[in-house]
Amino acid sequence: MRRYWLVFSQAVTVLLAAYFVVGTLKPEWLPRAGSAASHGSLAVVEAPGPTTVSGPPPPGSFREAAKRASAAVVSINTSKAPDRHPQANDPWFRFFFGDPGSQPQAGLGSGVIITADGYILTNNHVVEGADEIEVVLNDSRRAAGKVIGTDPDTDLAILKVSLDRLPVISLGNSDALQVGDQVLAIGNPFGVGQTVTSGIVSALGRNQLGINTFENFIQTDAAINPGNSGGALVDVNGYLMGINTAIYSRSGGSMGIGFAIPVSTAKLVLEGIVKDGVVRRGWIGVEPADLSPELVETFGVQAKRGVLITGVLQNGPAAQAGVRPGDVIVEVASKQVTNVSELLSSVAALKPGNAARFKVLRRAESLDLNVTPGLRPKPSKPPAQR
Repeated sequence: MRRYWLVFSQAVTVLLAAYFVVGTLKPEWLPRAGSAASHGSLAVVEAPGPTTVSGPPPPGSFREAAKRASAAVVSINTSKAPDRHPQANDPWFRFFFGDPGSQPQAGLGSGVIITADGYILTNNHVVEGADEIEVVLNDSRRAAGKVIGTDPDTDLAILKVSLDRLPVISLGNSDALQVGDQVLAIGNPFGVGQTVTSGIVSALGRNQLGINTFENFIQTDAAINPGNSGGALVDVNGYLMGINTAIYSRSGGSMGIGFAIPVSTAKLVLEGIVKDGVVRRGWIGVEPADLSPELVETFGVQAKRGVLITGVLQNGPAAQAGVRPGDVIVEVASKQVTNVSELLSSVAALKPGNAARFKVLRRAESLDLNVTPGLRPKPSKPPAQR
């Protein structure tokens, strides 16, 4: 019995020694246990099956939406000649102060290809004052961008590039968006390259922000940073819902409050600039004000909602239709208005020369007036951008 035990112990010792030698010098000869794979001195656990890029996306992934929309989102590089000092050519001035402002000013933004023949939507503040505009596609192609037209009132601009085989984004229905819908923001923040961020629609119809003349912003918490301006806000299907234009920030970076111009507004601007070279907006010649206790008492208004008219331009479209100071406009073309911003946007959407029905409250009396809007005058000074 003792002899058998000695043989057994010697055999086990030899086998362990052999296993140790093989495991040290030729570990690949040893069978792998389960899904554990040995990499040098580290043991990692691999997925049970192969993961391929062409496979179905995992649950909750926005892979397809990002892929569908990203190809049509471009980077826009601008340059502007420096402002020369009036005395820059004076030798004494240059001796003491050098040559200030000799370097061109560079700008950065994003844009969205809307048509196959090269029309691109972006922000007006991205290209405003630029001497040279370079458009860089997602496939690394580059082309000079030509400004077709701008609309400072909405902070939108239309560019055009001469390239073939251009990817085009599909336009969605921004009017169908609801608070809580998931969205993606695509652009070139800080010039690091195209980036996709996700979030939700946190509010609709944001206005009175002092950014543009006409404000009807989609608010989102998808991260938007400098360089994203002019980029795409898309839904989970990759359809364009808005043009990213501004952020609320105290630090210069995203704080979870970004604003995008709805694609419904962008379409009107695009069609107006491409067809007529300018956006034609309605105008009625009134001085509106939001209802307040003080104004209600001053004008003897009995309305609970609407926009109070405190002044009417003599011989203007509203005056000719019978609108008077003290009237409260509650509807424009069957659309309710509750503040000055909504009235401004509703009137601007009217076609100049075509009469529209205005519902007006005059003290306790309700009136229907047919107002024929005129063409909105150009602003003497573009609104400040921020």
